[in-house]
Amino acid sequence: MSKPQKNPEREDRIDMEVVVDAHDEDERVMGWYYYLDDKIQFPFQAKCIEKRRSSPLGLGKTVKVLSMCAEESERDMLVEIEWEGDRLAVPLGQLKPVKADDDTEEAVADWHYWIEQGYSF
Repeated sequence: MSKPQKNPEREDRIDMEVVVDAHDEDERVMGWYYYLDDKIQFPFQAKCIEKRRSSPLGLGKTVKVLSMCAEESERDMLVEIEWEGDRLAVPLGQLKPVKADDDTEEAVADWHYWIEQGYSF
């Protein structure tokens, strides 16, 4: 996957709303967690856009996203989904909203942009 062109509006939003006061990795993780938790309207429907060895989701699988997951991941934010009558944590970077409000779509797109730019916590 090639790195997308820089998006000044998105860069500004991330700088001013997500990582504005973050001085280290832990603070960037917390900034992203609270930004996503605040902007995303749960639950929402999402489609798997990327197969990962750490997740049972297949490409195109639609799931119900229930909440942010407080567990840490080294490179991705985790969300809880409804899975076979239980709750399962999967990477948000693996999902794209299909039935969600504008704020949810924007927040998830911001997260995807962050990953695609190669930024890290």
